[in-house]
Amino acid sequence: MLHTDLDPGSKKIKYILSGDGAGTIFQINDITGDIHAIKRLDREEKAEYTLTAQAVDWETNKPLEPPSEFIIKVQDINDNAPEFLNGPYHATVPEMSILGTSVTNVTATDADDPVYGNSAKLVYSILEGQPYFSIEPETAIIKTALPNMDREAKEEYLVVIQAKDMGGHSGGLSGTTTLTVTLTDVNDNPPKFAQSLYHFSVPEDVVLGTAIGRVKANDQDIGENAQSSYDIIDGDGTALFEITSDAQAQDGIIRLRKPLDFETKKSYTLKVEAANVHIDPRFSGRGPFKDTATVKIVVEDADEPPVFSSPTYLLEVHENAALNSVIGQVTARDPDITSSPIRFSIDRHTDLERQFNINADDGKITLATPLDRELSVWHNITIIATEIRNHSQISRVPVAIKVLDVNDNAPEFASEYEAFLCENGKPGQVIQTVSAMDKDDPKNGHYFLYSLLPEMVNNPNFTIKKNEDNSLSILAKHNGFNRQKQEVYLLPIIISDSGNPPLSSTSTLTIRVCGCSSDGVVQSCNVEAYVLPIGLSMGALIAILACIILLLVIVVLFVTLRRHKNEPLIIKDDEDVRENIIRYDDEGGGEEDTEAFDIATLQNPDGINGFLPRKDIKPDLQFMPRQGLAPVPNGVDVDEFINVRLHEADNDPTAPPYDSIQIYGYEGRGSVAGSLSSLESTTSDSDQNFDYLSDWGPRFKRLGELYSVGESDKET
Repeated sequence: MLHTDLDPGSKKIKYILSGDGAGTIFQINDITGDIHAIKRLDREEKAEYTLTAQAVDWETNKPLEPPSEFIIKVQDINDNAPEFLNGPYHATVPEMSILGTSVTNVTATDADDPVYGNSAKLVYSILEGQPYFSIEPETAIIKTALPNMDREAKEEYLVVIQAKDMGGHSGGLSGTTTLTVTLTDVNDNPPKFAQSLYHFSVPEDVVLGTAIGRVKANDQDIGENAQSSYDIIDGDGTALFEITSDAQAQDGIIRLRKPLDFETKKSYTLKVEAANVHIDPRFSGRGPFKDTATVKIVVEDADEPPVFSSPTYLLEVHENAALNSVIGQVTARDPDITSSPIRFSIDRHTDLERQFNINADDGKITLATPLDRELSVWHNITIIATEIRNHSQISRVPVAIKVLDVNDNAPEFASEYEAFLCENGKPGQVIQTVSAMDKDDPKNGHYFLYSLLPEMVNNPNFTIKKNEDNSLSILAKHNGFNRQKQEVYLLPIIISDSGNPPLSSTSTLTIRVCGCSSDGVVQSCNVEAYVLPIGLSMGALIAILACIILLLVIVVLFVTLRRHKNEPLIIKDDEDVRENIIRYDDEGGGEEDTEAFDIATLQNPDGINGFLPRKDIKPDLQFMPRQGLAPVPNGVDVDEFINVRLHEADNDPTAPPYDSIQIYGYEGRGSVAGSLSSLESTTSDSDQNFDYLSDWGPRFKRLGELYSVGESDKET
């Protein structure tokens, strides 16, 4: 209530109010000055209002005293409940955590005045979730209330949390939220096989690496805590089987490492262990994190192919072995219990020449064609073993056959030798050193014996000497050899090997007598050298002769080309004119071509007043320029106009044939019959007499008869 100190009896007073909420929230009685709230107030919306009051004259509204400012404060009451602005909440905590492990904390807010009274003083409590979790009343920190909570027993918990104002006393307002607590996994459980004994069966012919079966140890943990590795720790098949871990399916795969044989062993027993990969040391006291199981594998019988006694065979045979002789044997058996008989054969793709045969029953290999070690030392063939009861069961084995050498080749010169003997040679001089070769290959190497023919042992001209390197030297016994007397000497030499029995052959050495220089260099070995000019050899004469022949060929070609070039293109009398077609298709070079082909030779020299202008050279006479062309009057004959202009162009030697029209109707001079063209004929067909064609020869006589017949037909 507002009231002025002025005497109310002197003048009539009116109160006015202005400021925050004046007229809308607050209203003043203008006579008494009482202020009333006309709307509900909310401290949380606005806590205080600043207003101005003033006393004025009732009639004139003039201020009677200065304005007075005052503040209206809204006093708080507990009209707002606590709120969890971030709820609902989610939190995790590892399983098997100790008592009092902090999980999370929550926070509630209260819009009431925290300074005035207890309207905003909050106290937290758990309505649901006990006895697993607890909460600090003032800090709202949530902790585990039970130790060793097991995720495998219960993984998720729902906790209801309450926040109450007024310090938790009765009459206070409250708000709630939910907290979902999830227990995270730890490796607190060992793997466990679902069964203690597994049974698998496998055929004995299964391919290596094939999966035989799977075993699985279950682990209640999840993720990497449930990963297990599998191993075979005991059993009679540890060398034949292996086990690998499947990271996706978390099981163990048993695979075959080595071939199985039903006839040798029909079953195997394995002890398999599964152990956790990631072990938590905090729970190692709970016992070993592994488990074992027994796996029994039964081998099933299968129809197997034959098995050779050896994976490969090596046979040796002499090259002179008799045909059909046995050079070796292969053996094979059926590993099955039924033991089917085996039939042997040779893969002919490996024996294209069919040099070997095999006994189909016992596998003995025999020789079919003669062998020659010098042609081929090794023969590699493949033997096939097939079950008689089941032809689909076959096996193959490689057989290497080595051909052993026998002394069946006589030695001979290593190459074709030709010795040269100087006329001025000295006695005892080595003429030639020769060596021998033998296609055979003795174990101790080659050793050759050389000798002359018995009738030439006392050869007066030459002798031989064996060298340590198994070669032979030929020596001259005397000097004074003369090639004019004897140019060539033939020396037969016997070469023997050291085989058993030894073989020998006779090779002849050709010795030529040559002229040599003083230092022994051979210059000429032919008798013709005596008759050749001094300083001119046979090679030089051959070169000179070749040059002469080449010059003659060039001259003949030149003369022939000249004669062919000068030969005129004249049609002889006995040639058929119809078989000679001459084309003139030179189109010229256009307006700028002043050096074109001289077409004037095709014009009739008798035409145009006997004057034939030259268009390929500059004329000597200078013609007067032509008069300007007058316009063509209407009604003038166009054909006559063109002929006049054409006549002017033909008679102007200075004008090249640009786009003019030229007529070529002349066929040449010298023809007895004249022109055959009918372009210039003034007579009709009826005026022609073709009897003269008979005088031109038998070819034109037939033509004349045809035309004569045509004329007679017209008359008829």
